[in-house]
Amino acid sequence: MYIAMNRFKVALGSEAAFEEVWATRDTHLKQVPGFIEFHLLKGPQREDHVLYASHTIWASHAHFEDWTRSDAFRAAHRNAGNAGGANRPVYLSHPEFEGFEVVQTVK
Repeated sequence: MYIAMNRFKVALGSEAAFEEVWATRDTHLKQVPGFIEFHLLKGPQREDHVLYASHTIWASHAHFEDWTRSDAFRAAHRNAGNAGGANRPVYLSHPEFEGFEVVQTVK
């Protein structure tokens, strides 16, 4: 298995707009080969932002890479970063990607 995460520093006051974008978007994930599960995680509040992470689980790293090169990926990310509108920034910086090969699972 492979876990892909993006960490987002969401500007204070933009949390609802950020969550709404994720809740209403067409992810295109359910029909993608190798996709297992998605989570949107809300983390701690800091002085100027709230930390969020998107967390997807894939059958393999190759399945994730295939997704990133697909038309479904481009469609799902077409409006990324537009949650706040032109006059209101949502992110303090670009998302930070982290990818992990799963070496142990306990159920």
